[in-house]
Amino acid sequence: MSEAEVSEDRGAHLIDVVLDTASIARSTADVEHDRAVAIYDLIEDNTFQPVGFPAGAYVLCISVIEKKLIFQIQSASGEEVVTHVLSLSPLRRIVKDYQMICESYYDAIRRSTPSQIEAIDMGRRGVHNEGASILQERLEGKVEIDVRTARRLFTLVYALHWKG
Repeated sequence: MSEAEVSEDRGAHLIDVVLDTASIARSTADVEHDRAVAIYDLIEDNTFQPVGFPAGAYVLCISVIEKKLIFQIQSASGEEVVTHVLSLSPLRRIVKDYQMICESYYDAIRRSTPSQIEAIDMGRRGVHNEGASILQERLEGKVEIDVRTARRLFTLVYALHWKG
């Protein structure tokens, strides 16, 4: 089976995610690692369907410009499909909360007991789920995504927002 046939069998999905390098500031090794894992996991398993467009393989370019989150969606062949511009305001509080809890988590990994790390990680996952839910709501009517995809996209939004 060719790569195109495999791609069609998967339905609507992302085959690549590109982060605008101008939107990313230098960050910690932990944030860089989370970003790389999120992109890898996202490409491996996702549901991503631009509303009003046929199921297929898409490329997502994400950037932050003037406090706006830009989702530029292209076809697998590189043709522009649609661009969505979202305000970062609804995500601002949750990104700050997530940043604080991530810093606590990374510090705990180095200095705390396994039970303390687990407790912080549970909180971190809860805040992460909240961010993913907000992102899903913001994309409603624009792009259909499942919870796993929303979680991974939130990780990338957090990584981009780190600059601000």
